[in-house]
Amino acid sequence: MKRTAHAHWNGTLQEGKGEISTQSTTLNNTQYSFKTRFADGVGTNPEELIAAAHAGCFTMAVGAALTQAGFTPGDLTTDAILDLDMQALVIVGIHLELKGSAIDGVSEDQFKEIAEGAKANCIISKALSVPITLTVSYQ
Repeated sequence: MKRTAHAHWNGTLQEGKGEISTQSTTLNNTQYSFKTRFADGVGTNPEELIAAAHAGCFTMAVGAALTQAGFTPGDLTTDAILDLDMQALVIVGIHLELKGSAIDGVSEDQFKEIAEGAKANCIISKALSVPITLTVSYQ
């Protein structure tokens, strides 16, 4: 299975602008710019999208792990806080804040153990440390 996204950028880093689209068209020419990335502009940015992807993937992984352990998942909510070092321009970490409720029969310790397993094994957690390949063309 392949999932795709498309990004277009025009202009300098600070004055330019771009659009991001996804295969599903949930993002469809959604704007991004220096201001949306490093200030308070209208639009999205790559770091926000990584945090959203991680929150979604992790929360689904918790639900799957609860089901595999014999529990019926109730409400699961995750906030993902991506920490970007603006001096080094590097992501220094992502903190996941999970809240769960209405899960019959699961103890707090079991819930924490299941969440730790989901954190280690969700697809996005794993993807953040995989090799990246590149093909470049210039016209």
